[in-house]
Amino acid sequence: MSKYTEDDLREELKTKEYEYGFYTDIKSDTFPIGLNEDIVRAISKKKEEPEWMTDWRLEAFRHWKTMEEPEWANVHYKKPISKPSPIILRQLL
Repeated sequence: MSKYTEDDLREELKTKEYEYGFYTDIKSDTFPIGLNEDIVRAISKKKEEPEWMTDWRLEAFRHWKTMEEPEWANVHYKKPISKPSPIILRQLL
């Protein structure tokens, strides 16, 4: 008899129908990868914010782009994409 593995469980859960009847339909929106002024505007529009709030967010975003990340923390992570490269854009299309 073979051992039941985590991969076996993963495959079983992918194909198994949910049997308990609880379901929450959550509305969600997706945006392209990256962060730019268009994304800031889209989020602000989605939240139905007043124009002054959108302008404030855009000003803060522009300031954030000029900042340099401190290197004093010993933290390693993949840097966020603020402007998608042409390679990433081709992958999205």
